[in-house]
Parts: sequence; C-alpha cells; structure tokens
Amino acid sequence: MKIRLLAIGKTDDKNLLQLIENYQNRLKHYIKFELDIIPDIKNVKNLSESQQKEKEGELILKKLQPTDVLILLDEKGKDFRSVGFADYLQKKMNAGIKELVFVIGGPYGFSDTVYKAAKGKISLSKMTFSHQMIRLFMVEQIYRGFTILKNEPYHHE
Repeated sequence: MKIRLLAIGKTDDKNLLQLIENYQNRLKHYIKFELDIIPDIKNVKNLSESQQKEKEGELILKKLQPTDVLILLDEKGKDFRSVGFADYLQKKMNAGIKELVFVIGGPYGFSDTVYKAAKGKISLSKMTFSHQMIRLFMVEQIYRGFTILKNEPYHHE
C-alpha cells in the first residue's frame, strides 16, 4: 500500500517544511509515502466560500485514481488515539488497498462532491489548527502508527 497526503496550498514556513521532511524520510522505512500539494487557487477574493470549495474539490478529485481510497481530514470525522490509528492503518493494509489518500482541505473545508467521493473522515482534534501544521501532525501520526505496529520504542503508552 502507498499513503498519499494531499493538501491545498504550499507551506512557506521553513521550520515546518524541515520537520515534515524529517518525518517523510523516517516513513520511507515502513511504507511508500508522498506529500502531494495542490497549488493555491488564484483570485480567491473574487470567489464565494462555496465557489472556492467547488474549485478546490475539482482539483482534489482530478488527483485521484478510481482505486484510491479517499479519507478526509475533517473536524466531524472519527477521532482516534494513536494506537487506534495504528490499527486503522493495519486494517487498510490488510484490505489490499493500493493507495490510501488522506486529504487536507482548504480553509472552508470540502465541497459536497468531495464528501460524496470519500470513504471516510478522520479528525485529528476538536481544536482548529493551521493547514500547514496539520500536514506535520498527520505525517507524524502516520509515522507513529507504523512504529506502534512494529513495536518500536517511539510511542509510549
């Protein structure tokens, strides 16, 4: 299985980029992983929230293959403890999924079309975080999940 984290808009913070890259490199020992960035939409000031969600949704769906399993990072999604998320990853691998795609939406969330295409939703917290920070948190949690599955000492229960 391959895991892809799809996100809208680039990260300008060099410190965050360095941390994300650090966890991406660590993940190479466990699974194929890719961070796929969709460029920001131009002229968003001229768009309503729903128009922006629709445009972002079109870009998200263009990035998917028919066999991809789309999971949205959404505040209304299922929340996990880290061990539960590790089990979730194991179940996805056991299911023979070719590519598991987690998506971080834009500032207003996802379009109805993206919600309909999704096979699930996960919440990282009830709090709100910047989209740039969520990338780091998600990559770290995927890494943590694999260290838990391998019984490595990174996670402490």
